[in-house]
Amino acid sequence: MKIRQLLLALTGTIAVAGLGLGFVVSQTTSAKAEGIRSGYTYATKETQGLQDDEMSNPGYLWVDTGEDLWSKAEGDAGKSCNDCHGDAADSMKKAGVSYPKYKDDIGKMQNIEQRINQCRTDNMKAKAWKWESNQLLSMTTYVRNQSTGMPVSVAVDGPAKPFFEKGKAFFNQRRGLLDMACKHCHEDNAGNLIRANVLSQGQINGFPVYRLKWGKVGSSHRRFRGCNKQVRAKPFKNGSDEYVNLELYVAWRGRGLPVETPAVRN
Repeated sequence: MKIRQLLLALTGTIAVAGLGLGFVVSQTTSAKAEGIRSGYTYATKETQGLQDDEMSNPGYLWVDTGEDLWSKAEGDAGKSCNDCHGDAADSMKKAGVSYPKYKDDIGKMQNIEQRINQCRTDNMKAKAWKWESNQLLSMTTYVRNQSTGMPVSVAVDGPAKPFFEKGKAFFNQRRGLLDMACKHCHEDNAGNLIRANVLSQGQINGFPVYRLKWGKVGSSHRRFRGCNKQVRAKPFKNGSDEYVNLELYVAWRGRGLPVETPAVRN
């Protein structure tokens, strides 16, 4: 994968940063789709600049690790991702815009993290990586990075429809001691301040993201858990059906937004 080539394909507005140490990509115009706004548009100019410059964006450390893991043979089968899928820039180009997907073999939705682990256990005969582990975050970030600049487009019809409806119901359901739903922050109050932070629309087109608060890359499910805890509700487990269904609905809410992985957020 050529990171600079991906960034050059993202937009025609390119500027050289400093003494040729990195590329700065203006995402302001591409981060909106029919009134839908990426979290990028709510970020400070400093945070936007950190995301735009691949040499400064700390999320690219996980992209680079994922690239190394892509060609690493593991498990009893002695296979690597590259052995089956070849060049990720080609084989994974659309993966970042289409997950979660309905899978016939499991009879429910599956997101990228789960698909990676299924490949490991079924094809490589290797152990599944733990959720939020450096390996799974790196591979997920690497795979989704192949779709940088492409519009999010998940299927919510056919067999996916009942799971989409469950995710929608979750998004609109009050929960926790604060009796709040996702919509109360990310639809009713997007753009307003909560303490010192500006509430965004809660889009996930940049996940996995590097959060300054975390000091590392994290998954959308980690963010879902954090939101649930903030309204004093018991969070579900990473990878739970509830969160995968919610991920599907939230991805649909951001349809048309470009994939920004690895995005940088506060």
